[in-house]
Amino acid sequence: MTRIAFVGNYLNKIPSSNYQNAIICDFGVDLYIKSVYMESVATVIENTLKYCESLTEYVRRKSLEVPVGYVPLGGGHPIRIQSMTTVDTMDTQGSVAQAIRMIESGCEYVRLTAPSLKDAQNLENIKNALRKCGYDTPLIADIHFTPNAAELAARIVEKVRINPGNYADRKKFQQIEYTDDAYQAELDRIRKKFTPLIKICKEYGTALRIGTNHGSLSDRIMSRYGDTPLGMVESALEFLRICEDEGFYSIVLSMKASNPLVMIHAYRLLVNKMEAEEMKPYPLHLGVTEAGEGEDGRIKSAMGIGTLLVDGLGDTIRVSLTEEPELEAPVAIMLVDRYKDRTTHTPILQVLHSPVNPFEYTRSISREVGDFGGKNVPRVIADFSASSGIQMKDLAAVGHFYHQETNKWSMDETGADYLFTGSSPVNFILPKGLKEVSNYETWQANGRPEAIYPLLMAEEFVSGRTLHSLLNFVRIKLSDIDKPMVKRLKEESKIVLWLETDNGHAMAELRRAFFLLEANYMEKPVVIAGYYNSVSEEQFRLYTSTDIGALLLAGMGDGVVLFLNNTAQDGSIGIHSKLENDTAFGILQAARRRITKTDFISCPSCGRTLFDLQETTAMIRKRTEHLKGLKIGIMGCIVNGPGEMADADYGYVGSGNDKITLYKGKDVVKRGIPFKEAVNELVNLIKSEGEWVDP
Repeated sequence: MTRIAFVGNYLNKIPSSNYQNAIICDFGVDLYIKSVYMESVATVIENTLKYCESLTEYVRRKSLEVPVGYVPLGGGHPIRIQSMTTVDTMDTQGSVAQAIRMIESGCEYVRLTAPSLKDAQNLENIKNALRKCGYDTPLIADIHFTPNAAELAARIVEKVRINPGNYADRKKFQQIEYTDDAYQAELDRIRKKFTPLIKICKEYGTALRIGTNHGSLSDRIMSRYGDTPLGMVESALEFLRICEDEGFYSIVLSMKASNPLVMIHAYRLLVNKMEAEEMKPYPLHLGVTEAGEGEDGRIKSAMGIGTLLVDGLGDTIRVSLTEEPELEAPVAIMLVDRYKDRTTHTPILQVLHSPVNPFEYTRSISREVGDFGGKNVPRVIADFSASSGIQMKDLAAVGHFYHQETNKWSMDETGADYLFTGSSPVNFILPKGLKEVSNYETWQANGRPEAIYPLLMAEEFVSGRTLHSLLNFVRIKLSDIDKPMVKRLKEESKIVLWLETDNGHAMAELRRAFFLLEANYMEKPVVIAGYYNSVSEEQFRLYTSTDIGALLLAGMGDGVVLFLNNTAQDGSIGIHSKLENDTAFGILQAARRRITKTDFISCPSCGRTLFDLQETTAMIRKRTEHLKGLKIGIMGCIVNGPGEMADADYGYVGSGNDKITLYKGKDVVKRGIPFKEAVNELVNLIKSEGEWVDP
């Protein structure tokens, strides 16, 4: 984690009335305040790094209100939910039926693709049919490559989305050297092509989303800024500056990427840049594009969207899943509903400076203890503490399989590294590769066995208890990080911290704890512990992906342990070991901190899609899901083709009726493959590149 030097007398930022009942503590370079008047203590974040109102208090960003039909956006209105139809826009009846299903599932806006003038014109028929059915939900036209379709759609629907990467440019993956004059000439060309749409939007009261996609940055942007979050931001700002010059402000902005880390950095940087240029605070549309399907798609979406929602960013969201569009809104609603009462959370020690750059990824420094920290991948600890009498077969839930006929164990890629047994140690020899952690008192009572590692409460550790010679876990919260704790941590080397919180604003408090540890040069490995009570399995995935995934994306954490403490029907505490274990590994995969399976980058489908994406994704997954670490892009059309899957190793892209084009990275390998042969051809391509292994 990069330490950043800061100057300034922070005491001047504290109102004199707050000195009473405040404890000022100086640990090394960090100055922080505990006060019963936390709400009036100023948060000081250097302007060069600022992207939200507070890193510790939940405060929604105050954005400009943008009218979108009868459902205004931003300006203090609730976070709006939207999705996109997947049927052909020329199919009026099918589009209307699907739009109604989406609206009934919670969509407040319905987006439809308009790839041609015919499609744009048919939006009027769809709109009229919906109105006749009693639905006044605003419609959004999604435009790529066709300015004339955007100009027509802007006269019909309530909002138009354009992609600055392909509205006035074509992507050929060319590196072009621009002089300043030549670059300005390109901006003048874009202005000439873009201005007619702005004037139509002003005349018809149509809102506009300038929606940048990481994979479809123009060659011009790529040549000057590279394939970076800054390039994404500048791509949007070029169009935004033209809008402001024309006096048009009904604008929404988005920075979508299939990689949640890139997406998060781009949104933060966008807000920072707009403030630096003293632009209006335009609303933000949040989304992780090509998130995929099932558990993986939900985890990836929650990590990207949830991380930004925690810091108060976001005015409308779309969860992009390779599933039916009416299944997206309920997931989005679960994400948003977490923040309805978030302002009442327990106050958290203010961040007087951020020790990390929020626009770049840097891994936290931690010294190796056992197999935690250092260059080790983050470890997964499976919770069996609520279970007594653990049997060998129970470990199958966490990736360890006992074969009775051979009396041997096997392990899959998501085999847990440690087993937390609490007060009930196992009574058999664990398989190789799996270690045990128990409560300190149990470890002590059993004679301090070398094969089991103790978990100490904070007060047990500070009191100077006898420790294991190799590895000890210390359970702490932010409030435990005081002078006695810091002193004791500096005295002991075989310590891994078990960091948890009971604060409703969980991620913010955990992040604050990491900041404090960093400020005091506590380079101890940290296991991030997540405790969740009375939530559904779906909520559990989303909440853990937000709270813990956000920290992993910031380079923090050396391990994960998850607890879902729901009461079972028989009144006992339910054991959810498989769900907890799979979710932990899924979060690490999405954060790209520990790769254990194939990464599928699949678009959610739309009216442009040239084949059944859900069926095709399932077929490709079935054939290739054992290829650990490989990234495969599955795109319905060329719009979401080589650009959107630029991060993938292989690409499968619809390029015509019943035709597929295969890519290796950004390069076309084979065109015009009949759909029925395409999956086999993809497998053959992977084999020819020497990256295939048999299941």
